[in-house]
Amino acid sequence: MRPEARRSPRERVLIRKAVHSLIAVLFVAALAVFDCCFSYYALLPAADLSARKEGELRLHFLDVGQGDCTVVEFPEGDVLVIDAGGESRSDHIKLVRYLKGLHPVSVSMLATHSDLDHIGGFSVLLSEFGAETFYLPAFDDGSGEYDALLAAAEEAGCRQVALSRYCTISRPCGAYLVCLSPYSSGETDGNDASVVLYLSYLGTTAVLCGDISSAREKLLVRENALDETLFSSGTCSVRLSDTDILKVAHHGSADSSSAEWLDLLDAEVAVISCGRGNTYSHPAGETLDRLSAAGAEIYRTDELGDIVIGIGADGYLISIKQED
Repeated sequence: MRPEARRSPRERVLIRKAVHSLIAVLFVAALAVFDCCFSYYALLPAADLSARKEGELRLHFLDVGQGDCTVVEFPEGDVLVIDAGGESRSDHIKLVRYLKGLHPVSVSMLATHSDLDHIGGFSVLLSEFGAETFYLPAFDDGSGEYDALLAAAEEAGCRQVALSRYCTISRPCGAYLVCLSPYSSGETDGNDASVVLYLSYLGTTAVLCGDISSAREKLLVRENALDETLFSSGTCSVRLSDTDILKVAHHGSADSSSAEWLDLLDAEVAVISCGRGNTYSHPAGETLDRLSAAGAEIYRTDELGDIVIGIGADGYLISIKQED
């Protein structure tokens, strides 16, 4: 007779439980080893994206819920990731797949400020793609999340640049971005210290805002009234009154997109990054009213998903990227 047959039913149950527990422990250990040696994100397939046209610059305003992520895809094939959404794993998966789908020649990254809904995905992107340069905000709120981002950037070995007014990012094709705000020192408010960028390519211009409030907008308006060339940096000309595309500040908050700011920019297109049914009620009804009164055509990620604007010699073309 086999030894197993002499065991009581209770003993056999205990043995089965022990075996199942051992299998579970070995499975978890195997996952840990796999995670150390391989990246889960590295196994993700690339998103199915349309190819960029010859000489085209594309702005990708990605749907990352109640967060921000704008990808500038330059004609040379390199990309600049401006903000990287929040801490949602599904958003991280989406960002990794999207960048893979762009097949970038190189990647740089830029954090407009240190709020988690803007920096949450950077550590994953740094791990998967690295970065030639990481542009950091001038104001450091000292949060644990921001400290973790700085540590990830340090580990990735990328060049780090603190952004302030007149810093420029330019490409051989003639495309450039100029930082309009913040100043290099004296900032005390995290939102108003967030980065505002002016982008220009082949006669089409865009203003890309972080989370600035109407107070910072009105300051920029007053400065522009004193000298409309004030924000130009070297050969990179800035004319706020010639703005075609506005990435709306602070997810369409009621305390942003002031009438004075919108009147100065006179943008044809306004893009709002916000989450479906978010608890902040973004975008605010009064903000939408002000944008409409200013004559801007409104595009929202919560309603449309990813919004892509291709810029070329003939102007710009807006398309909606459906989820694959």
